[in-house]
Amino acid sequence: MAEHSGLFVTFEGGEGAGKSTQIRSLADLLRRRGYDVLVTREPGGSPGAEAVRHVLLSGAAESYGVRMEAILFAAARNDHVEEVIRPALASGAIVLCDRFIDSSRVYQGATGNLEPDLIEALQRVAIDGVVPDCTIILDLPADIGLKRARGRDAGAAPDRFEREEIETHEKRREAYLEIAAADPARCHVVDARGSEAEIAAAIASIVEPRAKQLAAGQPGATETVG
Repeated sequence: MAEHSGLFVTFEGGEGAGKSTQIRSLADLLRRRGYDVLVTREPGGSPGAEAVRHVLLSGAAESYGVRMEAILFAAARNDHVEEVIRPALASGAIVLCDRFIDSSRVYQGATGNLEPDLIEALQRVAIDGVVPDCTIILDLPADIGLKRARGRDAGAAPDRFEREEIETHEKRREAYLEIAAADPARCHVVDARGSEAEIAAAIASIVEPRAKQLAAGQPGATETVG
């Protein structure tokens, strides 16, 4: 086992939870503190993965079923990890990623009814040992999140996931909370109903101590098998 020298922070949550806004805020804060920060997203984040992102979010793969979607997500994730995330962590950067493995567990697992064993097998291959040090789960009731998402993208067609029923979105919220309860050392639930500033402060209180450990020469828990 060899540890990376960087810090890997992932952001999770339902539609309209404010992940993109809070990632930008945290990135700005950390950069002002002098850290090297990489902001990325899933599906996407690398040229190959961005091509798959278009297929997934357009709904073009939906007719092939949830297994095909899960395989495509895993393929995109592997390209993203190998081309972007792993090199950045090896260089000592703080990587902030909008969605990662927990999104697959929730979207393809909890509401896609894909077998957990298959999801976990795909994840093991896709990430090849690169596990988040810290995951921020922005928690928001589904009705509020969908209203925000539709207001944010006024005039734009809803993507593959925004079109789904509110009951599906609420089930995803519950699944995220279950993941957090099962892995409290990694997952931190942040109430996303507050103001942007309140949410940003809560997130900073979770991530900054870990960033200070990184600056002090104490690498994160992200590992790679080698």
